[in-house]
Amino acid sequence: MKAVVYEAFQGALSIQDVSAPRVKPHGAILRVQATGICMSDWHGWMGHDSGISLPHVPGHEFAGVIAEVGSEVRRWKPGDRVTVPFVCACGNCPECLSGNQQVCDHQEQPGFTHWGSFAEYVHINQADLNLVLLPEAIDFTTAASLGCRFTTSFRAVVDQAKVRPGEWVAVHGCGGVGLSAVMIAAALGAHVVGIDINPEKLAFARSIGAREVIDARQTSDIPEAVRELTAGGAHVSLDALGSPQTCFNSVAGLRKRGRHVQVGLMSPADAHSAIPVDLVISKELEILGSHGMQAHRFGALLEMMLADQLHPGQLIGKRITLEESLNQFSDWENYKKVGITVIDRI
Repeated sequence: MKAVVYEAFQGALSIQDVSAPRVKPHGAILRVQATGICMSDWHGWMGHDSGISLPHVPGHEFAGVIAEVGSEVRRWKPGDRVTVPFVCACGNCPECLSGNQQVCDHQEQPGFTHWGSFAEYVHINQADLNLVLLPEAIDFTTAASLGCRFTTSFRAVVDQAKVRPGEWVAVHGCGGVGLSAVMIAAALGAHVVGIDINPEKLAFARSIGAREVIDARQTSDIPEAVRELTAGGAHVSLDALGSPQTCFNSVAGLRKRGRHVQVGLMSPADAHSAIPVDLVISKELEILGSHGMQAHRFGALLEMMLADQLHPGQLIGKRITLEESLNQFSDWENYKKVGITVIDRI
C-alpha cells in the first residue's frame, strides 16, 4: 500500500510502498477515505513523543470503510462507514471499566504507538470498543476533521468545563482546536471571546460564533482585556494553543470559581510551565485537562451535527492529496492558514 513515511525525526517525508497491515482477531482494517493533519502529528515528527518507533507513518484523525474484520469482532462488518477516537482503549483497565477510555491505562494511538492513517489502510485494535458508526449524512472528510481537535474540544467544553448558556468562554488560540471550541461553546449558548495573533483567524472565529475577539499582537495585557470584555473574567477559559504564555493568560483571565481547561499540547521543554497559583487559591479556580473523547460519547456530538447545531465541516480550510502532505510539517511553526487541512485523495 502507499503510505507517507519518515525515517528520522524532523527528517524528510516520502511516499513509499509498504506492507499493508494484517488483521488481528479483535481488530479491523480500514480503507482510509480521509485523514486530518494535526499539530499532534507535527509534535510526533519533531520527536516530542517517546513512543514513536522509526520508520513511522503518521496520522490519527481519519474516517473510512471497513475492509476486513478479525474473527472475534461482533459489531462490525466489511463495508461499514466508521471513524475512530484518536485514543484507542483496551477495554479492561480500571479507567475503561469506569467509562473513561480516553485515559485508558494501556491506550494505543494510531500514528503514535503504531502506524497511522497517512496511508491507504490502517489497523485498529479492539474494534468492537473503538470504532464509531458514521451516519450516511456525514461525509468522510468532515468525519476526519472531528478526529482529535474537534472531539477533544467537545469533551473540553461539554464534559470537562460543563459550559452553560450565558457563560463567558475565552479561547486562547484560534487554530483547529480553538476554532472547534469557539463553535461548540457558541452552539451551547455561551458568549465566546476568541484570542489570537492572526486577524484572519479572529475574523473567522467571529463568523462561527465568537461574540468578541482580542488581537494578542496589539494587546499588552491579555488577562486584563478578557476581564474587561467579560465584566470580571471568563467563567471558562481554554488554552487551545499550548504555550506557557497562553496557559498563564487563560488561568489569569478567569473570574472567581472559574474553570481553566488545558487542551493544547506543549513541547517537552514547556510541559511543566508555571501557572498563577495565587489566583488559583484566592479565586478557587479549577484546572482541568482534556485528552481526547471516548467512542461512546461520539453519539452526543453526531446528534448535534445531524440536528444542524454544529457544522465542523466549516472548519476545513484545505483539502489536499497524500503527495501534497509531504511538506506540511517542515514549516509548521510558521503555519498561518485558517482551518483544518485534510488529506482526502491518494
